[in-house]
Amino acid sequence: MIPVGQAATDALLRGLAGRAPIETHISAVYVGDDTVWKLRKAVRLPFLDFTAPAARRHAAQRELELNAPHAPGLYRDVATVTRAEGGTLALDGPGAAIDWVVRMARVPEGDFLDAIAARSGLDAALLDALGDAVAAYLAAAPVVAADGVAAQRLMTEGNLRSARAAGLPDADLGRWAAGMAAELARRAAWLRDRAAAGFVRRCHGDLHLGNLCLWHGAPVPFDAVEFDEAIATGDVGYDLAFLLMDLEHRAGRAAANRVLCRYVARSGDWAVVAGLPLFLAQKAMVRAHVEAARGRAVEARAYLDMSLGYLAPAPPVVVAVGGLMGTGKTTLARALAPGLGPAPGALVLRSDEIRKRHRGVAPEQRLPDDAYAAPASAAVFAELHRAVAETAAAGHAVIADATYLDPAHRRAAAAAAGAAPFLGVWLEAPLPLLEARIAARRGDASDATVAVLRRAAGSARRPPGWLAVDATDAARALAAVRGALPRRAC
Repeated sequence: MIPVGQAATDALLRGLAGRAPIETHISAVYVGDDTVWKLRKAVRLPFLDFTAPAARRHAAQRELELNAPHAPGLYRDVATVTRAEGGTLALDGPGAAIDWVVRMARVPEGDFLDAIAARSGLDAALLDALGDAVAAYLAAAPVVAADGVAAQRLMTEGNLRSARAAGLPDADLGRWAAGMAAELARRAAWLRDRAAAGFVRRCHGDLHLGNLCLWHGAPVPFDAVEFDEAIATGDVGYDLAFLLMDLEHRAGRAAANRVLCRYVARSGDWAVVAGLPLFLAQKAMVRAHVEAARGRAVEARAYLDMSLGYLAPAPPVVVAVGGLMGTGKTTLARALAPGLGPAPGALVLRSDEIRKRHRGVAPEQRLPDDAYAAPASAAVFAELHRAVAETAAAGHAVIADATYLDPAHRRAAAAAAGAAPFLGVWLEAPLPLLEARIAARRGDASDATVAVLRRAAGSARRPPGWLAVDATDAARALAAVRGALPRRAC
């Protein structure tokens, strides 16, 4: 409901938009043919107070400041609602200022990512673009000095209070509270190290699919939390986790896994996986008690089960996938990853993507020959196996995707697994098929050509101790690898 004191402003904006607003607890959004106006409601809630005009003005200006740089043209300006001497209201007209609205361009309803997910439109290219967008957004977020342990403890306590008030089952909440306490204790030192390394930042604060849209064909975040710096401040992985949880719920674990892997490929922040059980459980519980408070018992139960599941992750496993160019290493890794280890599945680390990040380019951009010289390749494999070791030690499953033609690289991959189970997979297929696959490639991180394949084929040998798999048929290859893995890891 629009507060009584804002009835005249509501009438003005309804007239401009030609329709009733879309309302939340704190705002009313008036969608016109070309322009959108967002009005803060003059309300006081436990987490904000917009009753004073100055508070609404500050929030509108802060929203513009936070969001406009990431979507140029989407956010236009802040307009002033004025009242002339005769009582007439206008935007930026003569008279006294009585309210403020954020003015934006209209985005077609079908271009919001939650709507795209609902129609099963989150394809591989869009998921990769989403990972790119989030990586760039969080990389640009300002570093903040904050206590990540205290913040997560407060969030857990607040979640528990809200969940109890919403009527979620006491037995489940007791299990959840115990699991969260154990996970927070296990990750306390990690959270402090992350803060010291600059991973605690002024992030988005509400990064779910409904707050992402297509703008000029690319996904962009909008509507970052502007009313509470504490809500929007935290480890970048906590911001990312809301998106991953929402993706898993709306589009499936494979979609969430693809965005996670792309985010790490662009950011190099593989350590983020250590905090995912804690972060994902926290975000899913937020949704659980919100849905319960709305009376949506089925949705609340689904989110509650997700949250509890995140706190009981599958054990880690390390898989190295090798073979000649074109054998389908990445296809296999991406198909295998969502069902392997803790949510949202195994982290796929591609040597090709690491090489591109070392050169500061997107994975699909081709590199010159000197990027494949021995020193460059040594640096790539050193980082690959360091990331494998740290990911497995953190308790997360990982798939290393590289040719692994060099026996030294294979030994390094096995050693990096540490105490985690290790499976080396060697993919094989007839040379003419591999040549055809490479010739047909488009938009992939691999720069291999048919000529490179033929040179490598002359010296490639099936490595002893690795599982040899016929990669002629991708589905059969996937089934063979799944059959060789520990049951508990899947």
